[in-house]
Amino acid sequence: MRGDYQQLVDEISAVLRAPATLEDRDFGLIAFGAHGSVTDDDSKLTMDPVRTRSILHRRSTAAVRAWFEAFGIARATGPVRIPPDPAAGVVMGRICLPVRHAGVVHGYVWLLDDGHLSRLETGGPGVPPDPRLAQAMDTAARIGAQLAAEAQAGAEASELLRELLTGPPGGQDAAVAGLRGALGASADGLLAVVAVAPWLRGDEDAGTAADSPGSALAGQPGVAAICVAPVPGGAADGLAALVRLRAATALEPALTAAERLLRSPRAEPAAARPGGGLAAAAVRAAPVGAEGGAPGAAAGISGPRRGLDDLPAAWREAVAAARAARADPRLGAIAEWAAIGPYRTLTRLPAAAPPDPAGAPLLEPAQAQLAHTAEVFLDCAGQASRAAAALGIHRQTLYYRLSRVEKLTGLDLNEGEDRLLLHMALKVARL
Repeated sequence: MRGDYQQLVDEISAVLRAPATLEDRDFGLIAFGAHGSVTDDDSKLTMDPVRTRSILHRRSTAAVRAWFEAFGIARATGPVRIPPDPAAGVVMGRICLPVRHAGVVHGYVWLLDDGHLSRLETGGPGVPPDPRLAQAMDTAARIGAQLAAEAQAGAEASELLRELLTGPPGGQDAAVAGLRGALGASADGLLAVVAVAPWLRGDEDAGTAADSPGSALAGQPGVAAICVAPVPGGAADGLAALVRLRAATALEPALTAAERLLRSPRAEPAAARPGGGLAAAAVRAAPVGAEGGAPGAAAGISGPRRGLDDLPAAWREAVAAARAARADPRLGAIAEWAAIGPYRTLTRLPAAAPPDPAGAPLLEPAQAQLAHTAEVFLDCAGQASRAAAALGIHRQTLYYRLSRVEKLTGLDLNEGEDRLLLHMALKVARL
């Protein structure tokens, strides 16, 4: 179906001889036509930064979106002319064709105007639009019908995926059967689950699965279904994306989906959530040289599965990997379940479990430096030279700090089990 969108966008570009771009209602890129000119003289082409960014990043900025929406495009039923605004990076004017179906706007077609569209009549009360724009609007209506049908199918698949991942075991067989019918042959292929958490739920997400979350992945092949779902063991929502894989060792489609989802405004930024607590103050002071601070959303990728039956376990893996990525900056914003090490075990512990008494003294804010020193030392397998180099301190300074750690905790860092206990206490505190 995505190929159909490209063909329809090319039709509009050909009729109006103008570069056309199709975006969904959340300004996520779906398709775009070639950037030509009325004279086809490449030396005279003027690249528009907004269009370039939309193509490269598959999304427009909030400022650009606000500028365009100020012209009433979400309510318009016909072409809307928008002037340039160099301050916002809108070098060229454009004509917006609202993509609607059954009275609902599903997206927008943007036509860059390098001057040759300036005399086209966009229409108004008692004034018909230019026939070429009328033809383009007919094509936009066909796009709207396809987007509406896709949204409906996506909503049904989303509801089934949500039921499968988070519903009671008694209802999972029915969800598997329904999802298999919705996905066709891909339901029995290789799949991975991507989790993004926290995910800010919109009003349209309440109650039933909506198509809006999927707009973050508009135009990306391989995404079979997407839904908003409660994160296991937590109060926040997460986003689950079911992604088709070509091979068990090729997670690129899942990585691409995770990267795009993290760019969505629904992926909770760090500034939206307060930091604090023992993890922020004492432990997140960072692995090897990283700065602390409250993290934003992170993404996790499950191990590959064949078919739908084991997806609830894959969802738990993906959420665990996302939790680990939020806790440990060394993992980056996207973590694979196979690569999160001890967090594979620690994320299975109850979220409300109190810290172990032996490690608790280190988790006070005043002991942040000692906690960081102990964690780096243990991450370096107890090798003093590596730990001192990683911390940027003299080895004698390291020994002094470790002696203070032992006094505070009552643990002997020459004993393997004491090391394990303290190491796990520090990692659990991150979570």
